[in-house]
Amino acid sequence: MLPDTQDDTTEMPEAEAPEISHVPDHGEAMRIAEALLFAAPAPLSADELSGRLPEGADVGKILQDLTELYASRGVNLVRVAGKWTFRTAGDLSFVLARDVVEQRRLSRAAMETLAIIAYHQPVTRAEIEEIRGVATSKGTIDTLLETGWIRLRGRRKAPGRPVTYGTTPGFLEHFGLDAIEDLPGLEELKGAGFIEGRVPSDFSVPTPSDADALREDEDPLEDDLLQPLDMHQTEVGEE
Repeated sequence: MLPDTQDDTTEMPEAEAPEISHVPDHGEAMRIAEALLFAAPAPLSADELSGRLPEGADVGKILQDLTELYASRGVNLVRVAGKWTFRTAGDLSFVLARDVVEQRRLSRAAMETLAIIAYHQPVTRAEIEEIRGVATSKGTIDTLLETGWIRLRGRRKAPGRPVTYGTTPGFLEHFGLDAIEDLPGLEELKGAGFIEGRVPSDFSVPTPSDADALREDEDPLEDDLLQPLDMHQTEVGEE
């Protein structure tokens, strides 16, 4: 008799199917990003877009392609304050000029004060007055705070601990700047006619910085920020 044989029925493990990474359709992702940017009430960051796009979408490539796509159109995709938004093409601004609501113009004193804050931040009211050569009223500072273009940063480590001022992302967005470093330098200001005549050899335009971190000569704001210590000064007229 033949020996009994047992059937070898040991089951072999099934080979796992390789995972197939899903790559979203680039064109469809561009359409979604385009719609989000058009509908957004404020500029969107790359991270904000990424959270609304299909998983795996290449946000950097999408923004690059949309920028190139709209470069020659009536609206352009631009980056302001580190975020992305559609803006009317610069060469077509005259077409819309008649439809723009007239905004209240800033006074000369307010414009000068804003420029000093932008280039010299963090800066105190006394330092602004020293640079301008004329007293700066509380109303001028209040107006710039109301526009949302400047903010209270901290307090200078000096007698009286005066408040220091700096610009905001709203300042960058309003003036179409991606970063504060995009402010014009000396040669650009001269070319635009803002600086005329011979410039002293030691004259220079400071390199602006709007970093959030307080500097060594600044202290954090306290609970009394609504009534800064330097606001008790007697208000005088400005030129």
